[in-house]
Amino acid sequence: MPSASRPLTRLAVAACCGSLLLGAAAGCSTTQEKAAQHQAEAKRILDERAKRKRKADKGEEQGKPHDNRGGGQ
Repeated sequence: MPSASRPLTRLAVAACCGSLLLGAAAGCSTTQEKAAQHQAEAKRILDERAKRKRKADKGEEQGKPHDNRGGGQ
């Protein structure tokens, strides 16, 4: 006589594996979203830095001294 617990065990294992796979997929999308946010923040910082540099270079071209408040010694 076949045991009913073997199919139930297989079903439980399949359900656990499925939930783990769904959790991993959700984790990957969260990681990708965080990476995109970090990349956008880095781009914003670099754009602002380039803008300040252009402004400083333009000031030097007009004979104004360069402002060195950047934490030197």
